[in-house]
Amino acid sequence: MAFDKKLLEIVACPVCKGKLEYDKEAQQLICKFDKLAYPITEGIPVLLENRATPWVAE
Repeated sequence: MAFDKKLLEIVACPVCKGKLEYDKEAQQLICKFDKLAYPITEGIPVLLENRATPWVAE
């Protein structure tokens, strides 16, 4: 199942409430401010702080 990019207009980082960016290759949403990556499972973003992983800019 593909992630619907329209969701980016309404979802926000659960920590800082900032914008999230979609990383299609890694299937995750990135918060650059908090440097956290949230997984997308079966097309559904898992926006739980305890499921986030540290994000390092490449």
